[in-house]
Amino acid sequence: MSPVYRQFDQVELDREYSPSSCVADLGAELAAYTEGSAAAYAALPGHRELRYGTQAPEVLDFFPAAGPAAPLHVFVHGGYWQELDKADSVFAAPDFTARGTAFAAIGYGLAPKWPLDAIVAQVRRAVRRLLTDAEQLGVDPQRVYLSGSSAGAHLAAMALLDPEPAPDGRRVAGAVLLSGVYDLEPISLSYVNEALGLDAAAARRNSPLHLPQAGLPPLLIAVGEHETAEFGRQHEEFTASVRAAGVPVHAFTAAGRNHFDLPLDLGRADSRLGREVLERFGS
Repeated sequence: MSPVYRQFDQVELDREYSPSSCVADLGAELAAYTEGSAAAYAALPGHRELRYGTQAPEVLDFFPAAGPAAPLHVFVHGGYWQELDKADSVFAAPDFTARGTAFAAIGYGLAPKWPLDAIVAQVRRAVRRLLTDAEQLGVDPQRVYLSGSSAGAHLAAMALLDPEPAPDGRRVAGAVLLSGVYDLEPISLSYVNEALGLDAAAARRNSPLHLPQAGLPPLLIAVGEHETAEFGRQHEEFTASVRAAGVPVHAFTAAGRNHFDLPLDLGRADSRLGREVLERFGS
């Protein structure tokens, strides 16, 4: 077979963008999200569903902190823009609320019903809603932090690059991007595009790697040790790009972690990722 992207033929490219190729049991990896999130809902019954738009998926889960003017950590789930849900994405909420930080998980429409441009717009609106209504939610608008994993890291990065600012120039104070996809050209050439239907122009305009990055907030960018070479390359190229744009960035590879279990460490102070989040963002 001839190369489709860089040195990869179609089979190789599809494998490179199949994170499950690096894990023994994908079902068990995903079940950890669902089980952890179910435990969070049970432990924190005071959460609220907040609507940020009129369409059915445009809802987020918000878990308040005990005190006023709290920091807020916002998580965007992955699933290649076509799987998972906010209900699978609140596993870290108890870790954050226990230390006085509010937590939110953003729901959004999934492909193929929703095109990627619309999904990006939804996540941007959700983040603007949280910044705008911060005081009403008991949140300090100067301490809103955003994170995402895999496709969620892509969507979080696109939200940071939102050309429409929140009122009063409010902005996210920092972000955690895990195992992200920042250049969508190879996605548009892979099996993932069967649901997304990206052409070259859509892939380009939705690629954080190819958008102006100056002025982004401080970033913590991580990838698992056990990931494909392409996820490692995406991590390295985006890190180099934002660093060249003058963005404060700390990047690392999480030893012993893969594409799926890395986000489970987000709020765990006994993990490398959790310690980095606490040290750099204090929440």
